Amino acid sequence: MPAVFLKDRSLLFVSGVEAQSFLQNLITTDITSLGPDEARPGALLTPQGKILFDFMIWQDGDGYMIESDVGQRDGLLKRLTMYKLRAAVTLAPSTKEGVTVCWGEDAEGVRDSQGARDSRFAKAGVTLIRRPGKHGDGKEALYDALRISHGIVTSGSDFALQDAFPHDVLMDFNGGLSFRKGCYVGQEVVSRMQHRGTARRRVVTVSAATALPETGTEITAAGKPVGTLGSVEGGSGLAIVRIDRAGAAMAAGTPLLAGETPVSLALPAWSGLVFPASADEASA
Repeated sequence: MPAVFLKDRSLLFVSGVEAQSFLQNLITTDITSLGPDEARPGALLTPQGKILFDFMIWQDGDGYMIESDVGQRDGLLKRLTMYKLRAAVTLAPSTKEGVTVCWGEDAEGVRDSQGARDSRFAKAGVTLIRRPGKHGDGKEALYDALRISHGIVTSGSDFALQDAFPHDVLMDFNGGLSFRKGCYVGQEVVSRMQHRGTARRRVVTVSAATALPETGTEITAAGKPVGTLGSVEGGSGLAIVRIDRAGAAMAAGTPLLAGETPVSLALPAWSGLVFPASADEASA
């Protein structure tokens, strides 16, 4: 069972009698349906519907633990405090630093006693447990390779905050985006995208016969931009691409290139998405 310590993750604890309603009215995740041992993705959006902060959230006793990138924690705490007003809520950084992720045949037992199951990986058929603190010394590249293979992105490496909509990073499929719970910040924009079917940028896995170029390399078809390469491990990587443009190129037999490297693209199987074969199909 690999156990990898992610030192660049941080934890924020939200507690109090109004903690659930406070978060429910702010973030994208429907936490009223959150299972007791389940960690779900979530985001706090801008009023324009773009991701301002992204995180994982799970129940912890009588409150909620929010796991984010260490560089986001202070900003997220400040923003939540701004929204708090007179709500009976306490916001405090956790005393534990970093998060350990483990997966494999023994991970289920860890969840039962000490961690929460990541719903993003569960969608892909993988039991992966997130646990506060350091409980392993596996190489972080093992975790990166796992999430790349299953199309699971992280901000910073795969997309920039305030530049991506939740649909772009598949939050409409991975349990991090609710269309039923009512209003939250940015909800009108993401609901409009959902009902009109206007989401065109999506996460894809990228494969090449040789090592892929560095993160940030443009992916093109016939010299025109399709998307940008994100996380990379050898010949495998992630990208957020315009699936209408990529689908049309693939249907026409036009090579896709990351820099000068020929690549193939695939949508994560767990998403159920397919590439539109033409611009007309994309707008249907």
